[in-house]
Formats: sequence, structure tokens, C-alpha cells
Amino acid sequence: MSVRPPAVAGMFYPAEENSLRQELAAFLAAPVPFEEGATPKALIVPHAGYAYSGAVAATAYRRLEPIHDQIRRVILLGPAHRVYLDGMALPATTQFATPLGKIPIDLAAIDSIADLPGVCTSDSAHAHEHSLEVQLPFLQTVLDDFRLVPIVVGHCDADLVAAVIDRLWGGRETMTVISSDLSHFLTYGEAQDMDGRTCRLIEEKSSGLSGTQACGAYAINGLMRSRHGRALDVEALEVRNSGDTAGDKNRVVGYGAFALH
Repeated sequence: MSVRPPAVAGMFYPAEENSLRQELAAFLAAPVPFEEGATPKALIVPHAGYAYSGAVAATAYRRLEPIHDQIRRVILLGPAHRVYLDGMALPATTQFATPLGKIPIDLAAIDSIADLPGVCTSDSAHAHEHSLEVQLPFLQTVLDDFRLVPIVVGHCDADLVAAVIDRLWGGRETMTVISSDLSHFLTYGEAQDMDGRTCRLIEEKSSGLSGTQACGAYAINGLMRSRHGRALDVEALEVRNSGDTAGDKNRVVGYGAFALH
């Protein structure tokens, strides 16, 4: 079996297993109130280094704890940072590894979308991409055994992404996770203003976000354009930026966590 090894362990999150488990446990420790009927079917979570966005991401992942034993498949979509990509890239590898162990790829699910327009296979798109990898230790911590469908999303029409999401949607056994940060390299006040507007657009299920508003805009737009995504309600869980967490306020990156249910 071929394995995609961790590329950003030791940079974005701890490379040593015990340290990683301790850090994740601290992020996930705070209780989250649940509304009746608010079980999530999709999440939008940030993907910076854990010191910057881990606490924000945890507000979304804590929502999975009551249904951790139901989820058997995770559809994970995130933007391409390392290679230029038109469309969406699937891996050729059969497992993704982190310091917490190996996650099997859902090969049947991969095969089921390989024929869709805009879908290709590219290990190079996955090899050094952090937007998907940083989500994996959270998923390994909050879920039981699951299979992964990792999709790197490049420049891509929202309808093409929506077609992939709708085909893979499934039932209670499937969770869709979109990996995206918000604004980049604005001042603290500018970021608050822009991220506040972006948050409202996401809550309104806009499918017209730009890359300046969210680096995962193509994936978010596809989710909001999808037939299943349009039927869900969007709940903003947490919106902060690096000036609130682990950076100065002169040049910040925005982070938001959202649950769709």
C-alpha cells in the first residue's frame, strides 16, 4: 500500500505523538452547547498552524463528539497552496499518515467521482499540501475508525465542486469538511471588517466568495452551490484572527469555524 507521509508535522503541529495528543486534548477540552436537531452534516474549519487556528478549529470538531461513532467516511476538501491546479485533484496513494497513525483512503468513493468533469489524480497536488493535513489529527482524535476522501481544490467552477459533493454526500455515516482560512495579511481592524462580511455571506450560503475573502473559496462555493448544501442551515461557531491568538495585529490572517446542519 502506498502512503502519503505527513509533510508539515513539526511545523504546523507537533511531530511527536504524545505532544500532539496533549495539544489536541487541550483544544477539545472546552464544552460546546448543542441545540436540539443541530447535528452537523458539514463543517468549515481553518488550516493554519495549531498555535494560530487550532482553538478555532476545535470549536467545530467538538460538534462531532456526540456522533463520533456514526461517522465512517470524511469528505475533505481544501485549497491548493503548493501547485497550480485547474479543477480538483485526488490522490493515487491508498493511505494518509500523521503522527497519530494511518488513515485509509476510501477507494470506492474515489472511483465513484473519477469520471466527473474537473476531477484528476495528482499525488504532487497532495504531497506538500497543508490545508488537508492539518485537519487529520483532529479527525483522528474525535472520530472512531473512518475512511478519507481527500480532495485538493484548485481553480474550479462551483458547479463542478458541487457535483462532487452531491455524489459523495451519503447519510449519517459521511461528514463533509471544508478547509479554509479567511482574509490574509490585513491589519487587525481591516480583517475584522472583511471577515465579518465574509461570515455573513457564508451564513447566507453565498456561492460567490473570492479568494481574498477565503483561501478555500472554491470549495466553500461548491458546498453552497450543492443541492445538499443548500438544504442546510449555517451556524457560525467562532471567528477570530491571528492577532487574537498568536501573532501581532499589523498583518493578520482570519479564521472561522462553521457548522452546517
